[in-house]
Amino acid sequence: MDVVIKIIFALSSLTLIFSILMQSGKSAGVSGAIGGGAEQIFGKNEAKGWEKVLDKMTKVAAIAFLICSVLAYIFV
Repeated sequence: MDVVIKIIFALSSLTLIFSILMQSGKSAGVSGAIGGGAEQIFGKNEAKGWEKVLDKMTKVAAIAFLICSVLAYIFV
């Protein structure tokens, strides 16, 4: 049980790192604050294709990471 938790924990952390680093930024700092808000109002900033996959991958990896953290605290 201990080994399985550690393997899932390591895989979820690597997946989380990869998926976060591969995503594009949602805003571009100060220039995003000035002009980026208008893009979100008009719907041009929707996630498409690869961005949608990375978003789902990030959510699943984050949930797995949190569950493994709690299980590691309880069992290890």
